[in-house]
Amino acid sequence: MKKAAKIIGVILLIILIVGFIFYRTLLPTYNGSFDIENLQEEVTVHYDDYGIPHIYAENELDAFTALGFVHAQDRLWQMELMRRIAPARLSEVFGEATIDTDRFFAATRIDEASKATVAALDKNSKSYILAQAYVDGINQFLEHGATPIEFYLTGIDKTAFTIKDIHNIFGYMAFSFAMAHKTDPLLTSIQQKLGNEYLTDLGVHVDPNTTLLQNYPAKDTTKVKNTLIAAVDKALKPLPIPQFIGSNSWVLAPQKTATGKVLFANDPHIGFSQPSVWYEAHVHTPTYEMYGYHLAGTPFPLLGHNRNIAYGMTMFENDDIDFYWEEENAIVKEITKTIKVKDADDVTVSVKTTKHGPVLNGIADGVNFEQPVAMSWVYTQRKNQLLDACYTMSHATNQEEFEQSLGKIHAPGLNLMYGDAEDNIGWYAVGQLIERPAHVNSKLILDGISGNDEPIRFMDASENPSATNPPWNYVYSANNQPDSINGSLYPGYYLPENRAKRIVELVEANDKWTKADIMEMTLDVTSKVHAETIQHVLNVIADADFSAKEKEVITVLKNWNGDNQLTDNAPTIYHRFIYQYLKNTFTDELDTATFEMLIKTHISKRFMAPLLYKESVWFDDISTEKTETRKDILLKSFKETVAKLEAQLGNTISDWTWNKVHTVEHPHPIGKVEMLRSYFNVGPYEAPGTGEVINNLGFHYDESGEYKVYFGPSTRRVIDFSDVENSMSILPTGQSGNPFSEHYDDQAEMYIQGKFRKMLLNTEEIKKTAKNTLILN
Repeated sequence: MKKAAKIIGVILLIILIVGFIFYRTLLPTYNGSFDIENLQEEVTVHYDDYGIPHIYAENELDAFTALGFVHAQDRLWQMELMRRIAPARLSEVFGEATIDTDRFFAATRIDEASKATVAALDKNSKSYILAQAYVDGINQFLEHGATPIEFYLTGIDKTAFTIKDIHNIFGYMAFSFAMAHKTDPLLTSIQQKLGNEYLTDLGVHVDPNTTLLQNYPAKDTTKVKNTLIAAVDKALKPLPIPQFIGSNSWVLAPQKTATGKVLFANDPHIGFSQPSVWYEAHVHTPTYEMYGYHLAGTPFPLLGHNRNIAYGMTMFENDDIDFYWEEENAIVKEITKTIKVKDADDVTVSVKTTKHGPVLNGIADGVNFEQPVAMSWVYTQRKNQLLDACYTMSHATNQEEFEQSLGKIHAPGLNLMYGDAEDNIGWYAVGQLIERPAHVNSKLILDGISGNDEPIRFMDASENPSATNPPWNYVYSANNQPDSINGSLYPGYYLPENRAKRIVELVEANDKWTKADIMEMTLDVTSKVHAETIQHVLNVIADADFSAKEKEVITVLKNWNGDNQLTDNAPTIYHRFIYQYLKNTFTDELDTATFEMLIKTHISKRFMAPLLYKESVWFDDISTEKTETRKDILLKSFKETVAKLEAQLGNTISDWTWNKVHTVEHPHPIGKVEMLRSYFNVGPYEAPGTGEVINNLGFHYDESGEYKVYFGPSTRRVIDFSDVENSMSILPTGQSGNPFSEHYDDQAEMYIQGKFRKMLLNTEEIKKTAKNTLILN
């Protein structure tokens, strides 16, 4: 018996030792030295308190090789997933769960476009040479570094990265910015089922009286069955990498600041995930310095600053995808792709193409309507210079050099924001714009047969809207509509004016802004639009009979200033009412699936409030003999709201606080396995804020009465050119994607509490305070 116990004890000890050794192999190496190939000279990487690398090299080739290495060390799994989306290779990792996703992305033909782009690149250009150095650094880590735990759990092998992978990641980014695939088939379905009258109040057309982005200088400028709509929605749901949603940015000229120097703020809104989307890195050589934010697998930062310039971005929201009805004989090419599926048979996908682009009829089972629909996308149809554009942006030393990047960005459409140490500011809408015939509504599927709906021309980049050093002394973007492009309001999927209106209101009220003021402004959670909207609703239903409980709720709403703090109860009431009103307005005409997809679109954000201010054909409940009015629907929705909240949160209205229903969790793909959720996901946390406020935290409405945040600020950056070495930032979770790193989630609580940390630029401070130092030989 004693002998058996000893044997068991020895076995357990061996297991513990082996487990500890295995665990040690999973840890990132932040300290010590590492020998890697392709370096000309030694590179020093100082890691600060938050795991952000400060890379010191004697030349840019070594610097970008080191960047690839340290980026892969913290984010290799994220890089792996990012590069698999466009070439339809997710099912090799996740099995049958992502077959529809792979089918859809096979149809987009991003991978084929990437191959063509890489073949045409100038291999002697600086952008190509540095991109190759970055890729070499990634591959050095693949060969010599630790294998992330996710590779063991999914059973996939590590394989070398290439410059084509960079372009496939760009392609996914461009696709996730586009909104037409989520909207155009849906609106066409509504039009064909119900008629044009039902589109009038859905925000399809632009209201010129809302807050518009101003140019300066001023420029004179049921064929679709629900199977298609559902297939697109189904294909995008399993994506393991977040999509880009919106963003805020504002840049204040010296005349608006207390120090007389430019202040720059940017918070791009992107789907929450773990790891979060941006990887921070500070690169320093004798000839180049940039503190940048990098997408996984890309060498040049999309957001960045140094002592000379700062730049960032928001989504332009221009419409760069058109769908066309085609005839069967319009097919000009057909290719077959094989999707490899983990633990299942391969799936063969046939992608047909017309002159407009790939046909979507076969992207999923059941999508087989009679007339083909093709997707025309600027990204895959125009010359791709994104790699060179990102290089140019990140290597600019002044405004003129920065502006040389603008015409090289064809897609996605972006608002590039700029400020510098020489007191210049700028907003530039970039992307290849299309002039369409006046009769064309680009939010519907167009006629691809007659030729009448074809684009008139692709516009020159000089026609894009912009504002440089305007006399009102600030520029901003909140994904709202520019005031004029080519003499008219350009079609797009612009977000409502809520955030834009609040930014303008706050900026114009102060001419002595400080860095601290700007940091506080990024956390603003007041929506005057929401408060005004609910006051209007209460006025419409004011003469109805209400219970004592309902009168108590009315008092809460009447006293609401639009704030959305954790202990407020008005937001809980407001958002429950909005869902009930949308449900009662639309579900008699639309089936459940179509309704749920409609209220997830950007379009719904545009009509949600304005529809409450007028009578509409939508308010009549066609399932009854009576003709319902707006007041009928609003009153019904209000009474249901009170009853639903009593059932959900109890009879005491003061208990209906926002923190109980508004939470954020940062999901990791492996966290979908319930037993692993707590190890890989970060959160959940109670969250202040709401949708379409400056601290924009977005959620989908549903019957649950809970508002699970799925996107928000992917970083908050404030850059002060009077004190650039003390500029501030924050990430939603942490710098590392390695669950065993101390920097996996060390910023998560700071982020939710609205705190910031420094973006270190001072070399002496970096050396003195470095938590770890890694030498690459």
